[in-house]
Amino acid sequence: MSTSTNSPPYHHGDLRRALVDAALVMLEREGEAGLGLRDLARAVGVSPAAPYRHFDSRIALLETLAVIGFQKFTRMMASLQETTPDQKLSAMGRAYVLFALDNANLFRLMFSAQLKREGRPGLKMAADAAFETLQLVSGEGSGGRVAALAAWAKVHGLAVLLLDGQIAIRAGDDTEALIVEILGRNP
Repeated sequence: MSTSTNSPPYHHGDLRRALVDAALVMLEREGEAGLGLRDLARAVGVSPAAPYRHFDSRIALLETLAVIGFQKFTRMMASLQETTPDQKLSAMGRAYVLFALDNANLFRLMFSAQLKREGRPGLKMAADAAFETLQLVSGEGSGGRVAALAAWAKVHGLAVLLLDGQIAIRAGDDTEALIVEILGRNP
């Protein structure tokens, strides 16, 4: 018997995928603090113990979601490879900030202090791949670590300031145009 009143009981198929899909929805709706394995089991319509067959802890689930976020981000950044060199850095910055705004809770989870990359090879690999793609798209290649870090600090700082409401988007503001203008200015 299902403990869920919001969804039909889960009977067959890929339970891990169903758990991850439901967790991504819950994460965006309620944030990381609202995501528990029992609530997730209820949402999918399985027993409270079922998620533990796929995730040994809540942190393991959060790590999986962060990896998915980094993979999604990496694909998005890699798609900018075709941009002309003179527009590449601007396009990268704009895409980074828009990714953060469009995936606020996933973005926050990806960079959460509670998810340390040490001892989590899957998370470290996904985060490193994202940074390597950022480095390549920024035109700095593997030798331009400091330049890529500087670009990353700028776009990440802007994204966090916007997410935290420290930079207000006023009525009538074109968010994308504002992002491009801010990123185009020198400090």
